[in-house]
This record gives sequence, structure tokens and C-alpha cells, in this order.
Amino acid sequence: MWRDCLKLQDELVKMRRELHRIPETGLILPLTREYVENKLKEYGISYTENKTDSGLVAIIKGEKGTGRTVALRADMDALPVNEGIESDYKSLHEGKMHACGHDAHMAMLLGAAKVLQEHRAELCGTVKLFFQADEEEVLGAKNMISEGCMEGVDAVFGTHIGCIISKDISSGKFVIVPGCIMASNDRFFIKVKGTGCHGSTPEKGVDPINIAAHIIINLQEIIAREVPAVKAAVLTIGKVNAGFAYNVIPSEVEIEGTVRTLDDKVRKNIAARIAEISESTAKTFRGEAECTIEWGVAPVENDEAMAEFAAKCAREILGDDKVITSVPAPNMGAEDFAEYLKLAPGAFMFLSSADHDKHTDEPHHSPLFNIDEDVLWEGSAVFVKIASEFLNA
Repeated sequence: MWRDCLKLQDELVKMRRELHRIPETGLILPLTREYVENKLKEYGISYTENKTDSGLVAIIKGEKGTGRTVALRADMDALPVNEGIESDYKSLHEGKMHACGHDAHMAMLLGAAKVLQEHRAELCGTVKLFFQADEEEVLGAKNMISEGCMEGVDAVFGTHIGCIISKDISSGKFVIVPGCIMASNDRFFIKVKGTGCHGSTPEKGVDPINIAAHIIINLQEIIAREVPAVKAAVLTIGKVNAGFAYNVIPSEVEIEGTVRTLDDKVRKNIAARIAEISESTAKTFRGEAECTIEWGVAPVENDEAMAEFAAKCAREILGDDKVITSVPAPNMGAEDFAEYLKLAPGAFMFLSSADHDKHTDEPHHSPLFNIDEDVLWEGSAVFVKIASEFLNA
């Protein structure tokens, strides 16, 4: 069954490029959803649309019996990035780009859907296909789940293309690791309040920029002195908004950042300390600080048995040397696929497309990000193999 994906390689490239031209961001992706729906209609696959966003769930019912249900997921959203590569399939939308490979994810899942639909007479059970919006802001999976996509699902699998684990892993290799493979992702907002005044007389006010600077430095002490060295954690401040004139001390400063961890206890302790340090630092300098934590997603924890099963399926297609089942450390990036893994066992896999000669080893979210399209059939084939083996076991 999976060998049919080899014949689809040209079609997969075509779909990926067509999707690459129409990147959309966030929860509402009308052009992208229309494209996916048209392909599903072409393949004769039924689907339901989300009410809260542009996500959709397609269903393939095996004809050998009722059996189990397996879910396969692709994310659909792009990034607010100006594309830096000239090609005949360059983004048509200014300021938006598929800089994380989601165009390829959709193409690979659509290819798998076509093959599974054509072979539905050989399947015992049901395949659910998740086409999910807004992975980048980690809201899409939660929306999908709230609308019932995981009801009846016995196992769930997803694939990420690119060089997210390492650009030193050559193109065409699958990385399928049991246990924790990606970090949590939480967001924090700090509003620092002072008293505005003229820049020439700072003693007449309370300078929130000065307070914010101390808060930023002090927060790094959490990682340096409060998190055990054996517990990976990252605290990054990516946005500071302050002031409106060079000679005016403003009344407020806004700070925004992210925390990534692999351990739930560490995750909660860091959140608590961000608030404590921000508030106490501001008080030291006669100001105030309000801290809000926006809980994102938990670490991605692959089920051991499902990861081993997926690796076995990949080996049978690609050979032992093309499947990696251990890495030195989890990736500190995050993925809202973790939400699905809370509700059913499964595995999140990585398909490397890193090839220096093809210039496909640039980092994700870069304007120069690109993929090695020659490996697209592999992603579809592994999805097909996993679904058919799981349902017919």
C-alpha cells in the first residue's frame, strides 16, 4: 500500500508548491482550507469543518470492519515572515511565508489520504485526518480537541519536516524517539508601572525603563541559580515596549517573553518566580509590576510503545540506517501536538530535509527556510504504513 506514495512524488511536490504560494497565519485560513477541501473532495473523502477556526477533520472508513481509530495530523498555518528566496512558487502574500514546513505537512498528509482512501477496502477501522490551524500560536490543537476531534481515537501521529532536531541529520532520515522530545511553551507578560516625567528631572518621577532593565537581568538568575543544571529550561524575553520621546520618562513599560521546560515542576516554579521577582524588583525602585502567565502547551511526550511501533514502520520502508530512535537531548522548541498526546498514545516524528548543497539546512522561521522536496513521498508513505499496520494489527 505504502509503495503507491512513490508514484505520488510529483503530485506531492505540486501540492506543496501550490500551498506555499498562499500562506495564511493564525486561526482563520480560508484559502488554505479551501485548497485542502478541494483535494479531499477530489479523493472522495468526507470531512467536517471546525466552527471556531479553519481546522477540519476528514474521515476514511475501512471496509474490512469497524476496529480501531488512528489519527494523523498536519498543521496548516504559516508565519509573518517575508520570504527571502526567489522561486517560481514564492509566497504571493506579502509578509507571510511557510517558513516552518506546514505546506509540506499538508501535502504529505493529503498524499497519505489519497492512498488510504484508494485502499480502504483493505482497512479494518477508521482513519481520522486532522488539518489544524494555528500551531504557531498553540491554539489550533486545543480548538480541534474542543470540537471533538479526539473522540474515539486510539492512537495519534504527526510528522515535522526540516532540520528542527539537527541540520547534521541528512535529508530523508526519520527521527522517532520515545519519551520527551520537545519542550513546553508558556508566555509571560509584565507591565511595569512608574511615574512619567521630563528626562531632565528623573527625581520627579519613577522610571519604569530602569525598573524593566533590572527585571530583565534578574529574571535570568532563575535559570542560572534556581533551576538544576540537569533540568533543561529556557527563559527568553523577546519583546519590550517603552517610551514615545527621547527626553521623556514614560509611565509604563511592557515586557513579553517565553519559558520552555521539559519538567512540569520546573515549569510551574519558573512561572511563580517570574511574578515574584518582577513585583519585588519594581517595588525596590518605587514602582509596580503586574505579571500574567499565559499557559501554552506541555512538553511533547511520545508514548514508548507507539514510538517503537512508528520506528518499526519507518524501518520497513526506508531501512534501518534511515531511522534514528535516540538523540542527545530533546529540542527546546514546542509543538501543540502535545495536546493530542494527553488524550491518546502516539508519537510525534521528524523527517529531516537538511541538505547543504540544496540550501535546505536553514533554520525554521528563517526567511531562507526551504525543504528538500525529494523526501515528501517518505512522509506520506510512513503515514500510510502506520495507519494500515495499526488498524490491521
